[in-house]
Amino acid sequence: MKTFSFYLFLIVSTVAFSQDKISLNTIGQDIEYENIYSQTLFENEYASYYYIWIKQSVASHKHVNHTESISVIDGEGVMTIDGKNFHIQKGDFFVIPKNTFHSLKVTSSDPIKVISIQTPKFNAEDRVFENKK
Repeated sequence: MKTFSFYLFLIVSTVAFSQDKISLNTIGQDIEYENIYSQTLFENEYASYYYIWIKQSVASHKHVNHTESISVIDGEGVMTIDGKNFHIQKGDFFVIPKNTFHSLKVTSSDPIKVISIQTPKFNAEDRVFENKK
């Protein structure tokens, strides 16, 4: 009986906590946007996962209490983190520490596409733009 209860628990918890698979190939295909398009992939109290398309640039900003991890899915650009510039392209991964200014200039003809993971859960009030007037 204990074995049955254990397996029943595993099945129920797997079904209860499983997520639907998301195809990145179908996100944003028919969406019109000026510069930045963002789609939430998953979110809980610990983290926020986004698929972001950028056509031109992202203004310099920081997240006071969030660490941001970026995985480049497609495209190229010049990333600036804490005043240091470096080229990013498909396959690159990097981490932006909390309270660190960062920006992006897209250099490819197509939008750059990234997966952004914010920990803890994203809060827009935590974002501070460097040249906010």
